[in-house]
Amino acid sequence: MSDFPASLLILNGKGANTPQLREAVELLRDEGVTIHVRVTWEKGDAVRYVEEAIRLKVETVIAGGGDGTINEVATALIHSESREVPALGILPLGTANDFATSVNIPADLANALKLAIAGRDVPVDIAQVNHKTCFINMATGGFGTRITTETPEKLKAALGGVSYLIHGLMRMDTLKPDRCEIRGENFSWQGDALVIGIGNGRQAGGGQQLCPEALINDGLLHLRIFTGEELIPALFNTLASSDSAENLVDSVSPWFEVTASHEMTFNLDGEPLSGKTFRMEILPAALRCRLPPDCPLLR
Repeated sequence: MSDFPASLLILNGKGANTPQLREAVELLRDEGVTIHVRVTWEKGDAVRYVEEAIRLKVETVIAGGGDGTINEVATALIHSESREVPALGILPLGTANDFATSVNIPADLANALKLAIAGRDVPVDIAQVNHKTCFINMATGGFGTRITTETPEKLKAALGGVSYLIHGLMRMDTLKPDRCEIRGENFSWQGDALVIGIGNGRQAGGGQQLCPEALINDGLLHLRIFTGEELIPALFNTLASSDSAENLVDSVSPWFEVTASHEMTFNLDGEPLSGKTFRMEILPAALRCRLPPDCPLLR
C-alpha cells in the first residue's frame, strides 16, 4: 500500500482526538503511506495548510470534520493560485455530515480515509456567493437557517441530526417568513419564504432533503422555496422532507439572486452570511474531489 499518494489531512480541532481516526492514520503510516496531519485552531488555518500542502506536493488535501470544514478546505483549494492544486478528500467527523452522507462517503473512518487518499478524483462544481464566499453543499435561508444556527452544541452532540427537528419544534414562537425576491435564468419569484434551499448538494440541517434532484457536476444550482402562506403545514413539510407540491417552488439555474428590504441570513455549509442581496453562481468543475464510484450526486 506504500504506493498510495501522499496527502495532508486538515482536522477540525473537535475531531483531533478521535481514537478510531488515530488508529486508521497509524495503520496506513505503518504500511508506508505518507499522511501529514494538521489541526485547525482558528479561522484562516485551512488556507495556510492548503498552501503548505501545495508546497509539499501532496496529491490530496483531506478535510476532516463537518460540512463547515469541508467547505473551508474546498474554498481554499479553488482560491489557490497554484497551477497544481491537490484533489479534495473527505473524512466525515461532524454532527450532521450532510455533504459526506449525500455523496456516500463511508461512515467507517478507516474506509473513508482510504477513499480520501486513493479514490478516483472527479471534477465537481462549487458555488460562489457575492463573488467571494463559497459553498460546496448548500445555502439555506429562512426559519430553517435559524434552526441550524441556533441549535445548541450539546443537543447536536447528544442527538445528531434529529436535534435540528427537536429544536425547530421548540422554537415555534419565532416562526416568521422572509419576504424576498429571487431571480434566476428564466426564473422570477417574490413572496414570503419560510425556508430557502439553494443547493449544489441535496441535503442540509441534519438530513433534510431540500434539493433532492441536485447533482454536483451538472453546472446548475437547484432552488427549493417553502412558501410561508400556511406557516405551520409548511414547517412540518420542511422538517419531514416532504415532496408534496403544496407550499413548494422549485427551479434550476446557473445562478440565483436573492434580494430583500430587510437583512437576511444564509447558512453556507454551516457558515452564516448576512445581508440584503446575495448573488449565488455555480463555478463548473472548479474542484477535483475523491468520491466513491456509486456517488448518487454525479450525473
